[in-house]
Amino acid sequence: MSKSTATFSPDYAVPPGATLLETIEDLGMTQSELAQRMGRPLKTINEIINGKAEITAETSIQLERVTGIPAAFWSNAEATYQERKARLQEQEQLAAQTAWVSRFSYAAMLEFKLIAPAANDRARVGSLLSYFGVASSEQWEVTYASLEGAARESNGHKSDLGDLSAWLRAGEIMAQRCHTQPYDKAKFQAALAEIRKLTAENPAQVWPQVCSLCAQAGVAVVLVPELPKTHVFGFTRWLTPSKAIIQLSLRYKTDDLLWFTFFHEAAHILLHGKNDVFMEFRGVDSPKETEANTWAADFLVPRKAWAAFTAGLSRPVAELPIKRFAREQGIAPSIVLGRLQHRDGLVPKSFHNAALKKTLSIAWSGLNPSA
Repeated sequence: MSKSTATFSPDYAVPPGATLLETIEDLGMTQSELAQRMGRPLKTINEIINGKAEITAETSIQLERVTGIPAAFWSNAEATYQERKARLQEQEQLAAQTAWVSRFSYAAMLEFKLIAPAANDRARVGSLLSYFGVASSEQWEVTYASLEGAARESNGHKSDLGDLSAWLRAGEIMAQRCHTQPYDKAKFQAALAEIRKLTAENPAQVWPQVCSLCAQAGVAVVLVPELPKTHVFGFTRWLTPSKAIIQLSLRYKTDDLLWFTFFHEAAHILLHGKNDVFMEFRGVDSPKETEANTWAADFLVPRKAWAAFTAGLSRPVAELPIKRFAREQGIAPSIVLGRLQHRDGLVPKSFHNAALKKTLSIAWSGLNPSA
């Protein structure tokens, strides 16, 4: 036989004055006598009984003296009543905000376990408010308004502020849960050198090591699947002066894009200010984005080595030279192929993908795996 977990949640609030009235009646005491014994005006006692005046700490002690019921009981009864009133008022406010839910791909957020299922429209509003850590939809607007400028065109698609903010919030929550050491630039540079070697491995197998190396240097690295209207590849900012976050979407289909975007985001941390926020969309460039691209490319393959390699390539470019050069550099051949395809345009984008690139299959368990 299963046990029910349902709780009683009345749609009304009973003031503690009702209990007080029952108490004095059981004692055979009138309101006038209670007022006299407490040294309080009859009007005040009547207002307490009718829920128009609160039971203060001083009143609780007086009631303890007169009725013999502990002051804590009266204080707790008043606190419970006030909280219940506030909850009922909140339910009215939530009902007025139900249209706000349509700003988000709510079904996808459920699928990715960013939020838990909710029974009705008001509960969905409450779930979203708790998710974003804000008191109202208006405060969500204020908190995330600065992202409007970042919701730019991405390869012909415009990011929606609702889904974009939900995606970013997931990364923020994951980063807050990630224990990191205070940021140390030298340690981060050393971590990146180790991660560069790991690119030759299966990303799904080495990703925990990538996250651990970065965490030891003060950088939280998180992967969050994109929501339908985000179209974002990566995001970098500082959560605190001693903790940065690199957030990547699972938008990538192959390992070359994942690795290059990771090192691109790492460049922002190394090269740019702690007050900067970087949102990566395909086809959107700026001086700092170009600088990060150049740093990532040079870090993965030194310029002289790349120049010598490309100068000796015959056309069409075969698989074997790419594999050999990648092995010499100690990196994934997909990174070499990706650069030849996308950055230098020396190889058609359809060539050698099956042989040299790894298909990504990094698991996502959600923020609430048990939901």
